[in-house]
Amino acid sequence: MELQQQIIARLGVKPQIDVEEEIRKRVDFLKKYVTDYNLSGLLIAISGGIDSAVTAALCKQATDELKAETGKSYMTLGALGLEHTIETNIEEAVNEIVLEVEYGFKKLGIHRHVSKEGKGNTMARTRMVTQYALAFDLNLLVVGTDHASEALTGFYTKYGDGAVDITPLTSLNKRQIRLLAARLGVPQSVLDKAPTAGLWEGQTDEKELGVSYEDNSDYLEGKPIGDEARQKLEKHYLRTEHKRSPIPGI
Repeated sequence: MELQQQIIARLGVKPQIDVEEEIRKRVDFLKKYVTDYNLSGLLIAISGGIDSAVTAALCKQATDELKAETGKSYMTLGALGLEHTIETNIEEAVNEIVLEVEYGFKKLGIHRHVSKEGKGNTMARTRMVTQYALAFDLNLLVVGTDHASEALTGFYTKYGDGAVDITPLTSLNKRQIRLLAARLGVPQSVLDKAPTAGLWEGQTDEKELGVSYEDNSDYLEGKPIGDEARQKLEKHYLRTEHKRSPIPGI
């Protein structure tokens, strides 16, 4: 089996989807976890992009249905438009961590600043620390936004946005997420926004990866794409295998 087919099989992406069926399956998936573990609700971090918007919409539908079915109040903690919203500012915490790392560099005789990418990873991990602190005391499940297009390239931070309790978008590619977004009523301004992790000024996913989400989605649907794009995607996949694998031990 060639690498493309191995990746598709591993990530579970379908060449075509029934949008209503996929929404129903994912809402039921979230509801089951909330009830099985006797949780008070779901926590989703909102970036302003399409992935978190779709995830938030699924979470809200799940908790709304649970409330209607059980009469019990459930919390969906996240963005504007949800029942409960908060805004957290991690800037000072990130700057303090970066400062401590730079002190560590100096003790090693290395005189340099933390790299842009290193600070970006620190931001992602600090966000997750904040989410889990909230979720622990409020008895919530931390819901991630990772999906197959990100898994293919390893485009997420290990123990940052990749560290969550549950991921309802796992087997969808970016194109399929857009289909769910349109059905779930995600605003056009979000649909039109260039995908970005928001870790530094001017950063976009496609610019950083050097390959478009159209090619990424085509690849995951088993379609042929240009050699250059295919080679870049497969290089990203092989280089980031450690992110998708269990922690090794002996």
